[in-house]
Amino acid sequence: MRLSGRDLRCVRGGREVFAGLDFEAGGGEALALVGHNGAGKTSLLRLIAGLLTLEAGSITLDGGEPDTPVAEQAHYLGHRDALKPSLTVAENLGFWRDFLGDERADLDAGIRAVGLAHAAELPAAYLSAGQRRRLSIARLLVVRRPIWLLDEPTSALDVKGQELFVGLMLDHLARGGLIVAATHTPLGIPVRELRIGAVQ
Repeated sequence: MRLSGRDLRCVRGGREVFAGLDFEAGGGEALALVGHNGAGKTSLLRLIAGLLTLEAGSITLDGGEPDTPVAEQAHYLGHRDALKPSLTVAENLGFWRDFLGDERADLDAGIRAVGLAHAAELPAAYLSAGQRRRLSIARLLVVRRPIWLLDEPTSALDVKGQELFVGLMLDHLARGGLIVAATHTPLGIPVRELRIGAVQ
């Protein structure tokens, strides 16, 4: 499996964020997007996820599901944890499982994997920032997709949470998945770096 971007151009708010950008990431590989704030790291993730319109260029996935758009073969974990405060941990995860279309997914296993079994029936409003991040990470596990798009994924995680997430990322890569991550801090896994510079 290989995810590729060729001659990509991104424009946001009438401003060109980047142009002529190329990247590649293969199965079992993590690509770390590095650069200063405003360079376009989040924008590139959102382009791959189908959340922004590509002004020019192409994004392709060789070895994935041939009739399925790249965006539907990816999980995007952004800055904000997309949770409903009034729903419990289990209900939030169940919503994502149903929305993403895999009714067979094991919610309990996903909750245990991120260390939230003790809080499964607790409303998300009562979770700490680190617990909310763990719940968001559980979504990556409940409905498996080959591409993980991670935007500052370890934000709000304590040391134990970061170690847990390292194990989950390594497992995803060992399964042949790939990771594209925007980060200012080391992920704790082997990565290849792609430096993105903002257009002045």
